[in-house]
Amino acid sequence: QLQLVESGGGLVQPGGSLRLSCAASGFTLDYYAIGWFRQAPGKEREGVSCISSSGGSTNYADSVKGRFIISRDNAKKTVYLQMNSLKPEDTAVYYCAADALTGPVGSSCQRPLLYDYWGQGTQVTVSS
Repeated sequence: QLQLVESGGGLVQPGGSLRLSCAASGFTLDYYAIGWFRQAPGKEREGVSCISSSGGSTNYADSVKGRFIISRDNAKKTVYLQMNSLKPEDTAVYYCAADALTGPVGSSCQRPLLYDYWGQGTQVTVSS
């Protein structure tokens, strides 16, 4: 059974850091681009970052550029989102998703409709 499980969320003060993990099971992660998305209460789900199947290309939303770093370890079947300099507006449920796509990713990889499989999400709250 194909499954994505996010972890690493929590409560952090503004300016702090968190690292989210997205662990895959039931399929070979090597053939999938992975995206991170977030959804705050009352708002639409938005793309945060995405990474190609090989890890060779990445894309970031303007709101997180220079603060977040996406990476992956296909041997461990895990994708990471390192979040630094967190702001209250980063508060949301964060989801990872898999798209059966090989090759480089561009800004279109942040469109939720492209993705085939989704995790259940992990809450990130940035507050003092």
